[in-house]
Amino acid sequence: MPPKAKITKDMVVDAAFEIARETGAENINARTVAKKLKCSTQPVMYHFETIEELKRAAYEKTGEYHTGYLLDISKARENVMLEIGLNYVRFAVNEPYLFRFLFQSGFAKENSMLEMINSEELAPVLSVMQGAMKLNAEQTKNVFIMLAMFVHGYASIIANNSLEYEEEVITMHLKQVYKGAILAVREE
Repeated sequence: MPPKAKITKDMVVDAAFEIARETGAENINARTVAKKLKCSTQPVMYHFETIEELKRAAYEKTGEYHTGYLLDISKARENVMLEIGLNYVRFAVNEPYLFRFLFQSGFAKENSMLEMINSEELAPVLSVMQGAMKLNAEQTKNVFIMLAMFVHGYASIIANNSLEYEEEVITMHLKQVYKGAILAVREE
């Protein structure tokens, strides 16, 4: 009889991530993860004492995936800021369950805009933005906040099926907000 395959912690997190992606984080439980892994619930609960703990691990993986998604920008694009903003909205369009998990589930560690803007997870995005805009760190954070509120509004409405994705219209609006945000921080 061949030895049973060992279910690793990473395999359990990956399965939970896929469940969140396919049907929503609310469907992550020992049975659904075990079913995805084709095993009993024992390996799932071996690696995670609680389902809450497993969901937090899946949330962290989702955050890493989201950052990569945002920063997947063609080198030929002249407007990095526009691409990051559009990628944020595209994420809501293409990954609505993951978008809701990240931004509407209550799992975020940050409870304020100040905590979010200074978080380690946001550092790569701010770094790319700062280089593209040629602003100092504080100015970049201010532009990010203005853009984030605008883009997050669009993305949230789309992720919750209340608005159709119209890239041309969103692009036009995002360009206007971007220009206004840059102008505002340079005038300060």
